[in-house]
Amino acid sequence: MKTQPPTEKMATAAAFENLNTAGVEGGQDPESLTVPLLSHQRSRSSISNSTSQVALVGADVCPIESLDYEIAENDFFKEDWRTRGRNQMIQYIFMKWSLCFLIGLIVGLIGFLNNLAVENIAGTKFVVTSNMMLANKFGMAFLAFSIPNLVLTLFASIVTATVAPAAAGSGIPEVKAYLNGVDAPGILSFRTLVIKIIGSISAVSSSLLVGKAGPMVHTGACVASLLGQGGSKKYGLTWKWLRFFKNDRDRRDFVTCGSAAGIAAAFRAPVGGLLFAIEEMASWWRSALLWRAFFTTAIVAILLRAFIDICKSGKCGLFGTGGLIMYDVYSADASYHLADVPLVLLLGVVGGILGSLYNFLLDKVLRIYNFINEKGIAPKIFLACTISILTSCLLFGLPWLASCRPCPSDASEACPTIGRSGNYKKFQCAPGYYNDLASLIFNTNDDAIRNLFSKDTDKEFQHSSMLIFFVTCFSLSVLSYGIVAPAGLFVPAIVTGASYGRFVGMLVGSHSNLNHGLYAVLGAASFLGGSMRMTVSLCVIILELTNNLLLLPMIMLVLLISKTVADAFNGNIYDLIMKAKGFPYLETHVEPYMRQLTVGDVVTAPLQLFHGIEKAGNVVHVLRTTRHNGFPVIDENPLSETPILYGLILRAHLITLLKKKAFLPTPNPTVNDAFSQFSAVDFAKRGSGNGDKIEDIELSEEEMEMYVDLHPFANASPYTVVETMSLAKALILFREVGLRHLLVIPKISNGSPVVGILTRHDFMPEHILALNPLLARSRWKRLRIRFPPSLKLF
Repeated sequence: MKTQPPTEKMATAAAFENLNTAGVEGGQDPESLTVPLLSHQRSRSSISNSTSQVALVGADVCPIESLDYEIAENDFFKEDWRTRGRNQMIQYIFMKWSLCFLIGLIVGLIGFLNNLAVENIAGTKFVVTSNMMLANKFGMAFLAFSIPNLVLTLFASIVTATVAPAAAGSGIPEVKAYLNGVDAPGILSFRTLVIKIIGSISAVSSSLLVGKAGPMVHTGACVASLLGQGGSKKYGLTWKWLRFFKNDRDRRDFVTCGSAAGIAAAFRAPVGGLLFAIEEMASWWRSALLWRAFFTTAIVAILLRAFIDICKSGKCGLFGTGGLIMYDVYSADASYHLADVPLVLLLGVVGGILGSLYNFLLDKVLRIYNFINEKGIAPKIFLACTISILTSCLLFGLPWLASCRPCPSDASEACPTIGRSGNYKKFQCAPGYYNDLASLIFNTNDDAIRNLFSKDTDKEFQHSSMLIFFVTCFSLSVLSYGIVAPAGLFVPAIVTGASYGRFVGMLVGSHSNLNHGLYAVLGAASFLGGSMRMTVSLCVIILELTNNLLLLPMIMLVLLISKTVADAFNGNIYDLIMKAKGFPYLETHVEPYMRQLTVGDVVTAPLQLFHGIEKAGNVVHVLRTTRHNGFPVIDENPLSETPILYGLILRAHLITLLKKKAFLPTPNPTVNDAFSQFSAVDFAKRGSGNGDKIEDIELSEEEMEMYVDLHPFANASPYTVVETMSLAKALILFREVGLRHLLVIPKISNGSPVVGILTRHDFMPEHILALNPLLARSRWKRLRIRFPPSLKLF
């Protein structure tokens, strides 16, 4: 083992790093990279790994590591590939497609059961409440509505807070961070999967304004991750065919397919799910993955189509059909003219402003909720119950503000609607009348969206009812997301945007050729574009939801306008949540100041090095005193005349060597018999949470004095950059290739073949600006010039 002496520049960098670490452990530096923005006061015991970033997973701060997407080309890897025959390659390809089929099958089945459970649980609640209203037992009706809501919310919050806190929230930010290379503990575990399904059904059924699309993405990712674990000794799944996938790269591909399947199952939008995975989730993509993801979403679509046929025969119980058909509001006579374009542009501009305001408020509410959540489990559950009671009071009380309207003579369905979903809820009205606001509120979110999107209903809703519904949806969706329960943002955004769009359509009236239902579709698109900042995937998802291809030009236009307007104020909602949680996400763009810096300006010291043949005691000491996951291996005399960089060895591989006690009595090179002691399986990536730890290794004093040959186990071709390379160029390489370690070598030999290692932490803006305070001030000055205070809305 060798410690690289730091240069003056490296010593300064190390001092800044130590200062940041001290700030983390003392809770004094909320702007530091290693502290989530939502967390301000944490105890020293909560930070178990001072060399790694920490982030909020659920409501707890956990150490964050990176994933090893790079293939470690050591001697064992090369030997494994040399010995693979044609049959093994066919098995590898066959198993990939088979697992994609299973992912689509399981996620589609979960999506069906999720919809069915929500529609029947919520439907039963609405039927009982409606029967009480018909009997003029209004107090009993309120209890029949609010108590089930409270019980369902209480159940969802208790199981989430006590069993799997990582299941709280949407899950999309966590999965997006995972696909970027961030390994947050517990986010894809079996426990998280179970609680995500159960908690999402309970939370959505409780009339909270939360969606099931985000949790379905997380569910699909969990299913894919568990299937891609490469087998399990614990459960006897040791079939050799499963061992092909014991690496992070294949698991990343499966999780990408699972996230696409989640959207496909939530919205019955297979192509939209595929594009969502490409545009929003995946950081790395290739054509082979495109085909597998497309196959996975196709399986989901076929499965849901089969279940729809079953439900049409009346075998799905209350409201079962509605939850599967989604928002099928096809209108063959949809027409628009050039005169409608200015109104659509205005719709997009306002939608962008509302979407950015929504993101701003949600970010502030999450910060407030965190102060409550970090006090313990009881305050989390109390907060969730408070939001549930507030929601029930508003949803039951607001329809009393709306006046009753006479049933239309040409209604396409029974008016008033009793005992089922529909557009004409009776509520407190006399026979022959209906309450338009209750028609939106006393339905599931899916049915409310269907009512808003429906054609030939221009005279169905009042201006005041639509405005009240929009304000209610906007407010409750902001307040409901941060509770400790699985909660998505997609469906609340669609409901809010559809009510806003329909209200605009009612204001325009006869001055437009578009009916109010089409304005609701465009309003939903504008609000989604303003909050989530996606274009292609959202466009296709909305087209698949509405089954109306004629709207394509208008939807494209409104999404482009709303995204452009909203980008002037803040980032998309998932990026804001990731930043607030502290996930070290590598963006696609390069900050301008990174071109002014070289990699030598940010690489930190001291650097831990190993010799090609190293004393076992030195290896144990370094592993126990640091938490680094990669170590350069160098050769010096007598193996080399001058010090040379041989390669890079991973912590997990070193622990395997120590565990197997592959020691040499002397440091002299001998004939390598490592292939007789080890196989490629020994160095494969373990399943989630199953990695060996250095604390579990016990060596005698005699063994500590022996030696271990690292040459066969080191990656002999690691990625390297010269210390004078610009930081921007290094970031592009680091992100595009999907690296965890990037070695920095000297421009001019100074006695050491390596200067340092760049990791994800070194590319984070907070870390870079902490090392270069002058850059931070100049960056803030440029931002103020770009966005003067007089022009900033928020």
